[in-house]
Amino acid sequence: MHENVALTTIQLGPLTIWVGPGRGKYPDGNQLIVEGSDSVAIFDTPLVSLELDQELDRADLMILGHVHEDHMVGLARFSDRPLFVHESDLAAAQSWDGLAAHYGYTEPALGALHEKAVKQFCYTPRPDAQPYSDGHCWDLGRVRVRAIHMPGHTRGHCVLMIEPDGIAFIGDIDLSSFGPYYGDACSSLAEFRMTLERIVDLPASRWVTSHHKGVIDSRETFLIQLDAFAAQLARRETRILELLARGPATVSEIAREGVMYRPGSVTEAWMICAEERCVSEHLKELLTQGRVIAIDSNRFMRA
Repeated sequence: MHENVALTTIQLGPLTIWVGPGRGKYPDGNQLIVEGSDSVAIFDTPLVSLELDQELDRADLMILGHVHEDHMVGLARFSDRPLFVHESDLAAAQSWDGLAAHYGYTEPALGALHEKAVKQFCYTPRPDAQPYSDGHCWDLGRVRVRAIHMPGHTRGHCVLMIEPDGIAFIGDIDLSSFGPYYGDACSSLAEFRMTLERIVDLPASRWVTSHHKGVIDSRETFLIQLDAFAAQLARRETRILELLARGPATVSEIAREGVMYRPGSVTEAWMICAEERCVSEHLKELLTQGRVIAIDSNRFMRA
């Protein structure tokens, strides 16, 4: 629970946003509640949801834009409400085995992460979670929520579009200075690149992120922030090539120098796994482009 933290709200038509401390910066997030004339839906349940008993008790259903530990805090508390998860992320919401495969980390890292998820994020599986697919629409009465599949961060990551207001909840395409995250087994750099191209064409007038930026109400501002967010991909690619310019290296050796995370900022076992996954994803692209050569199965050099 957040002690003595004054929470702020933003109202956008049928949408109420409860802004998490630090603008919803991880480990927290922003809580979204959408109210139609017939029913109320909540998007994800970050840590700030623990402060919103009265507000969230009105919810009729829950929709996860994607599955990660910081978006699942309220799954146990709302066990009597239907939970909808994209079909590609469904297993990760239904059991720990599914979530462990979703992450794909080493066993020691998964053990530590499970403990963290339970203690910090009130983790509990929801075997009753129901699947949705691209284009699925929930009619809340005069308000609709439409799922638009935008993978990369996870296989099932979706934008949740509030219609007819044109409000796009873009989830963990969070436009942060950190840049895109694709450090799990369920992540894909190639798919994230395609998502960053497609999201430009969303019929939206306002964009809402899970973390950091919150609400962006200008298309010009959105495009500027999206470009800066995407630019981190080129920066990481350049970093890998600079490291390989020193000589051949393994994925682990490159990762230890810092590519996605700043050097010295990796403090947990799962972060090491995520960093190595990020490096592997970039190397896959660089190999295809002929800019890097594989010496063996795990050692690489610049072409």
